[in-house]
Amino acid sequence: MGAPAVASADPNPAPPPPPPPLNLGVLAPAKPSEFAMQDGAMYGFAVPGDIACVISRDSGNYGCSGPIPAAPDGANMVTGAQQGSPGFAKADRPLYVFQTLPNRLLPGTRLSFRNVTCGTDGTVTQCTNSFDGGGFVISPAGSFVLGPSNPLLLNTGEGSNPYVN
Repeated sequence: MGAPAVASADPNPAPPPPPPPLNLGVLAPAKPSEFAMQDGAMYGFAVPGDIACVISRDSGNYGCSGPIPAAPDGANMVTGAQQGSPGFAKADRPLYVFQTLPNRLLPGTRLSFRNVTCGTDGTVTQCTNSFDGGGFVISPAGSFVLGPSNPLLLNTGEGSNPYVN
């Protein structure tokens, strides 16, 4: 007796791992006044790939829009807040409209406001919040979200704070 032959194919190779996040603390601080826009209501800056980014001085929200390389589902924008995970999205128009790109954030520099810091090494751009570590990475090798990582803020699912009785 024989069994019918089953065709098999090699599985698709695993995607390459994403690039490691930048250590924003080692990047040189940029001068915020060089990026102030809309009467100081926001900081606007361009990063590699001619992507426009902002940090709002009113809300502390931050994000980038433009041709984001290797973005999930072809997204062309990513936004985040003072805490929590940012999200990628796709829109038919830019999130931030500038007559020309804002001043370029130079390689090896970072711009900070409140607990949000954005920086670039000239290839990879990263924005994170220091409250819980949420943020995003924009890179030709893969653009992705950095989930919150502060263990003191994680929801245990038990409905109570594990550090307070």
